[in-house]
Amino acid sequence: MLFRSQALSYAINRPAIVDRVMENAAIPSAQFLPPGSYSYVPDLKAPAFDANKAKALLAEAGYPNGLTVILHGPNDRYVNDAKIIQAVGQMWQRIGVRATIDLQPWSSYASRVHRREYSVMIGAVAAVTGEVSQVLRSAMGTYDPPKGWGGFNWGRYSNPELDAGLDRAQAVADDAARAGMLRDLARIGAADVANIPLHFQRTTWAMRRSVAYAGRSDDQTRDRKSTRLNSS
Repeated sequence: MLFRSQALSYAINRPAIVDRVMENAAIPSAQFLPPGSYSYVPDLKAPAFDANKAKALLAEAGYPNGLTVILHGPNDRYVNDAKIIQAVGQMWQRIGVRATIDLQPWSSYASRVHRREYSVMIGAVAAVTGEVSQVLRSAMGTYDPPKGWGGFNWGRYSNPELDAGLDRAQAVADDAARAGMLRDLARIGAADVANIPLHFQRTTWAMRRSVAYAGRSDDQTRDRKSTRLNSS
């Protein structure tokens, strides 16, 4: 399973997707957090596209003649989602993965993907807390609804070491120590290829030259000035 996932990852040319599909409004990724975020892992980079290595890993996984998959995804949820899915499918074709693309409106796709009707699918997550523990719990934590873990773990990846590490990290109050623990956990998930990250989507703001605005990492746009009352 690991070699197969590694093969699929190496077969994806992330810079090409960023350049040709996203028109440079994205950053290639190998993790859930962009540079500058708390618990971002500086040495965890997106694997370079390598079709030959992908073919070798696929053969090592027991698929010397390739395999057939259906790649499912929405066509109205994310920026260029349909084009991204089609690009990934074409890249997989080059290593012998016969990929059929199945695109659907988000309204039907979301319910079916949560019912685990698909084996290969595309999605997105956001670190609403500003650090990676929330995303790891949701996308990589062992599926456990009573505990609130694994809601977006559609492939049902499970690693007891990662789960135990998350429990320990969430109990650590020291920011630096917790960040180090979370980075180690992100490395575990990446090594297991629990997911295949593609890119961080950039948010774009347009304005007149006379207007200055610093974009927010949470994608919110706040254009009102704060005011206060002075009393004498």
